[in-house]
Amino acid sequence: MLYRLELENFYSVRKPQVVDLRVGKGVPEAPGRFEPLFPESKERAPRIVAIFGPNASGKSTILRALAFIGWFIHGSFQLPPGTSLPCERFNDAEGQELPLRLALEASGPLDLLATELDETTEYGAWRYELEIVKLDNRYIVRTEALRQRANGRGKWTRVFERVGDSVQASKVFGLSGFSKVIDKVRDNASLIATLAQFDHPLSLKLREVALTIGGNISGSDRNELTDTSAIQYYATNSSVVEALNREIQRIDLGIRKMEVVPQATGPMAFFEHEGLQSPMPWGLESHGTRSFIKNFPWLYIGLFRGGIVLIDEIDVSIHPLVLPEIIRWFADRQKNPHGAQLWVTCHSASLLEELLKEEVFFCEKDSQGQTSIYGMQDIENVRRTDNRYRKYLSGAYGAVPQIG
Repeated sequence: MLYRLELENFYSVRKPQVVDLRVGKGVPEAPGRFEPLFPESKERAPRIVAIFGPNASGKSTILRALAFIGWFIHGSFQLPPGTSLPCERFNDAEGQELPLRLALEASGPLDLLATELDETTEYGAWRYELEIVKLDNRYIVRTEALRQRANGRGKWTRVFERVGDSVQASKVFGLSGFSKVIDKVRDNASLIATLAQFDHPLSLKLREVALTIGGNISGSDRNELTDTSAIQYYATNSSVVEALNREIQRIDLGIRKMEVVPQATGPMAFFEHEGLQSPMPWGLESHGTRSFIKNFPWLYIGLFRGGIVLIDEIDVSIHPLVLPEIIRWFADRQKNPHGAQLWVTCHSASLLEELLKEEVFFCEKDSQGQTSIYGMQDIENVRRTDNRYRKYLSGAYGAVPQIG
């Protein structure tokens, strides 16, 4: 489970910012909402993270940081040699001279290659760190490191550490027999993505984990499905169509089911509606219905396999009454058996009434355009009985547009 994200000099984030999901010891239990970091852990973190703030306040930057780390770990080897990493530093004179830094911490078994998990399995925390600099008009890796610590306590121990062209690794990482591969690590690719090409066991596993970070935002831009790509996806994934049809009946979109029909020009989606004589084509459905259907695959994949689902602007065109239902999917242990986490950005203040304060984070920018990030649990005197909708819109929590 991911419980901490750090950003510095990344897009609108200039000074170091931390998203720490760990829940205070005195916070009441909330079945399905908080989970122990690992078996027997006294620390918990939420499955749902919702980020609020004005337009252009940096909300998407948080999701972009997670997406970028995931892509860098699993896909950066596919970049052509000599090209720049797809990222940006904060756009001021000082920021352009300083490195970009990202880090995350997640919990799990210390032996990722174990075939079975039982009462003898040792758990702990993993920390991944990345530092990027710009040289000759290219963003390249300066440092990359992976660390771990047993039971999530004590000092971090090195799994591997890369500084420039130099790599040092512990026995846990298992570089024996791969020393010649180290020379092939490019300055625009991760060590993990590179070693995975040569079937390095732990790198293959780490790449597999990184691939479970996905959604409608990538490391550098939005990653939304187009109408055409969404229909093509459903055309080749009948199980997702079945899952979608179960849900659209429950959330009362007025639709009985969606059916994807082969056509000479490619697959077409049609919808059976209550009270209508013939199916309606995709193009005649509301923007909100289409938006929900285009985001549904990301939600389904996360619930099916676990991992982290990133949905930027989840409330765009989706009815406010549907949003709580999506939250409930991730809090339901039957629908979410692998403990997937949902990270979303949104503006819909009504959703605050459906969230616990430990699940809510805010972004706001100062007069210099720098993003600051803070959690609702960090704000003093926030009661669980508060009308958060009214308090947020009144400016009590900050992170609202300044008009006039």
